[in-house]
Amino acid sequence: MSLVKSVGVIGGLTLVSRVFGFARDMLLSRLLGAGAGADAFFVAFKLPNIFRRLFAEGAFSAAYVPMFSKELHGPGGRKAAERFSANVLSVFLPVLLLFTALFEIFMPGVVWLMASAYKEVPGKFELTVELTRIAFPYLLLISLVSLLSGVLNSMSKFAAAAAAPILLNICLIAGVLFFGSTTGDNAETARALAVAVTVAGIVQFLWLLWAVRRAGLTLRLRWPRLDPKVKELGRIIVPATFGAGIYQLSQLIDTFFATRLEEGAMSFLNYADRLNQLPLGVVGIALGTAILPALSRLIARADADGAQKLQGTAVELSMLLTLPAAVALGVAAHPIVEAIFLGGRFTAEHVAVTSGVLVALVAGLPAYVLIKVLTPGFFARGDTKTPVKTAAAALTFNVAVILLVIDRFGIVGLAAATAVSSWFNCALLYTILHRRGHFTLTGAVILRVGKQFVAALVMAAGLWWVTNTLGDAFTGGALARAGALATVVLTGAGLYFGTLWAIGGFHHEHLAKLKRGNGA
Repeated sequence: MSLVKSVGVIGGLTLVSRVFGFARDMLLSRLLGAGAGADAFFVAFKLPNIFRRLFAEGAFSAAYVPMFSKELHGPGGRKAAERFSANVLSVFLPVLLLFTALFEIFMPGVVWLMASAYKEVPGKFELTVELTRIAFPYLLLISLVSLLSGVLNSMSKFAAAAAAPILLNICLIAGVLFFGSTTGDNAETARALAVAVTVAGIVQFLWLLWAVRRAGLTLRLRWPRLDPKVKELGRIIVPATFGAGIYQLSQLIDTFFATRLEEGAMSFLNYADRLNQLPLGVVGIALGTAILPALSRLIARADADGAQKLQGTAVELSMLLTLPAAVALGVAAHPIVEAIFLGGRFTAEHVAVTSGVLVALVAGLPAYVLIKVLTPGFFARGDTKTPVKTAAAALTFNVAVILLVIDRFGIVGLAAATAVSSWFNCALLYTILHRRGHFTLTGAVILRVGKQFVAALVMAAGLWWVTNTLGDAFTGGALARAGALATVVLTGAGLYFGTLWAIGGFHHEHLAKLKRGNGA
């Protein structure tokens, strides 16, 4: 499967998931608003997700996918890959069970480290602890999902894993609709959501288990055994965990500072990040997922030129889609937030703060995506230490920026610090890859990205006029809001891609090769 086709499958299903995610968040914003119940749930939901990205999607995937791919395409073939995965599972599962049990026991202390300021609001800290205990088993389940996803992705079967997050959003929507409070009790609704998180983990696990068996692999639990390959995996995971841990530590730091700001700050950050995550998920995660196994195969064949071209194409494709998204979300932040979230308990004041946070976040959107594209250049070569060092430097930089801006700019300053530190991390990753001779941006790629930037500026001017012309449509009825958003999307896409076509910003020949399946 070509890179473009793989990204299309992953990105398309991720887009469907994000649509369901928006439906979920529209319900939450209206039922919970940005008050204590919403803040408590978002902290409870964030904790297992932080560790999910640390263990599952971060360090584990970075180490596991190249090794599984090597076994699968080696002399032992599918049977060797199946045996390797079963051995990994036999060690991975007991570790996850122990980790989950310890956190459940010591959850009050864990929550205190993240959100000790909630103790100042009667009942808020206790509710956060309760919700986090209910939702935390999601970590165990989604980590197993990540292992199964790695198996499928290594076999170039991306659809089932990319569809799994849709199930999460369906479960959360069902939780709030059928089990949420009918009397306006935020705590009751938040509890229903926390239960739905764990239920979603069970559903996702069963879905991926079925998909792996359908692909022809059977993973059987064995007595834990540290064979040489599992030990090698552990050796690779340890530094990768530190690298991912540094990034997740930055998330904890953001949470720590956010919980010390005005009530609702955690909610504002979450709602804005949901919009920011749409292009990041559709483009960045899709590209990062698709490029790692493809890059691993090229490097295994000692095809340095092919690896260089693949990453160059990934950079170009990521910017082709990310630049217009970042500019559009920045220019139209306020009307977009109005159209999606305004209503019920979510007020005009909440809209103003959330849109400011969104503008700050999307300033770093291209960097977030580029990090997803550049990092596989290290992981595919078995180098998990360098991303650790760059992440540590970015974290230090992030904390310094936060301390400089948070007193004056509050939650918006916190979001801006994240964006600035992401650009810093991106610059470090590229510089190191370039100096090692692994990847260099060619003049042709730079020129086309420059044209993409010009097209994005033309689009920005058009969107500014459109959003001002539509005016109150963004706060009208459901049809008026949907129509206004559709107008923004269609106008932006038309202006961007039309301008890009006019100034010759497409690399027609290379994209044609990718579509024929020769690009990876």
